[in-house]
Amino acid sequence: MLGENFVYFFTVQGFFVGIVFGILKSFDAEGLLVYTFFITAFFYLFSHIIVAFYYRTTIAKNHFFPKDSHEKKLDFFVLEINKREKLIDSAIKITDAAVKTNAMDFGDNL
Repeated sequence: MLGENFVYFFTVQGFFVGIVFGILKSFDAEGLLVYTFFITAFFYLFSHIIVAFYYRTTIAKNHFFPKDSHEKKLDFFVLEINKREKLIDSAIKITDAAVKTNAMDFGDNL
């Protein structure tokens, strides 16, 4: 069951428990609404706590993060990015030199 569905299910259960408790303990409509609201809110918040602890204990522990392989991949990516930056810098220098040469050629002809 998904965590979201568990929260919905537990909240509805709290609503019905609140209605039953409100009918048994209150003598007016306001008391029924107050009991129902507070018991439903308690069940809602309690279900979130249960889901949070469930995900924290089961899902987080099942996942293994291979730090060493990620570090190697990231180092490789950094080296590749540095190589490409050097290539781009050299291409920019060549382009700038070509623009200056063309400007000088057109400047002499005019």
